[in-house]
Amino acid sequence: MLESGCKAVKEGVLEKRSDGLLQLWKKKRCILTEEGLLLTPPKQQPPQQQQQQQPQQPPLPAEPTAKIKELHFSNMKTVDCVERKGKYVYFTVVMAEGKEIDFRCAQEQGWNAAITLQMVQYKNRQAILAVRSTRQKQQHLAQPHGPRLRSASNSA
Repeated sequence: MLESGCKAVKEGVLEKRSDGLLQLWKKKRCILTEEGLLLTPPKQQPPQQQQQQQPQQPPLPAEPTAKIKELHFSNMKTVDCVERKGKYVYFTVVMAEGKEIDFRCAQEQGWNAAITLQMVQYKNRQAILAVRSTRQKQQHLAQPHGPRLRSASNSA
């Protein structure tokens, strides 16, 4: 998504519940765009800080490209099950195929509201594009007969 020029609407850290048996909460660096949500493992300590703390050691090699998970709004159904418990807000992103992904964040971060708002705006844009496309097709089907008759009579 970001490669296509979409700007980040919100960036930060969310905790995602793992799919495994223990269902542990794992921190994910998140980037919310107009197209969806990108999830990556949280960044390690920046290289400058590592070098400052350990000047005698050579710099660490660059980390291999982190696994990026993309939750595109076209595949997202809803954001629901919002629950405030302690310092956290818990919410679930429901994907079109039925998969549910659980998240939590500090209440003041408002990730659930930001994701919901961007998803609704995305779906609205898609609906407007669909209506425009349908109208253009209808106009295109109606036009070929009219202009041909006029041009034929004008040229005669």
